[in-house]
Amino acid sequence: MPEKPFLAGRQEFGALYGVKPTQVTQWLARGVLNYDRAVIVSGSPYWLLSFVRGFGETTPRPKELDQAALKRIVAAQEPGAWSQSVEKIPPLLGLQEATQLFGVASQQSMAAMVRKGPFTVPADYQLSGSKLWLLDTLIAAAPELQAKSRTLPWAINTQVAAALKQKRYNGPGSVIVPRGLAAKAV
Repeated sequence: MPEKPFLAGRQEFGALYGVKPTQVTQWLARGVLNYDRAVIVSGSPYWLLSFVRGFGETTPRPKELDQAALKRIVAAQEPGAWSQSVEKIPPLLGLQEATQLFGVASQQSMAAMVRKGPFTVPADYQLSGSKLWLLDTLIAAAPELQAKSRTLPWAINTQVAAALKQKRYNGPGSVIVPRGLAAKAV
């Protein structure tokens, strides 16, 4: 199994610099921050924690990193690795990708199954309020899900799995969908 890199979503990013997650969104809008060192999972960005911890030193007005927050974030993701390359991040899935991988009718159905069962696969990450899984974790869990289920086959969609492995998945969750005023401008 590939190493699990340390990551940060908007909430963790904000916590590291003592700001609200909306400030991270503003940094993106102003061009102070971009998605070059992030992966998009279920329509949300997750940056390499190695990038995030050095981000404050790269801004016009340096920002101080909260070392206690960094320790908490790292501890929550152990065992993990300090990756410097987005290309080395193994395929990650949120609810949108997992819905496609297992052929579940809707993301809402998948979310309900994660909350109440029968989907009981522990998340590899809990970032910015979202559960994320490594593709390998879900593929390994499929036989157990199949054995427990009376209603869903929990069969892996091999095309979705292959696209995720090859980093060419372009289904639901693969892009950030504009919301609010940004959505009206598109």
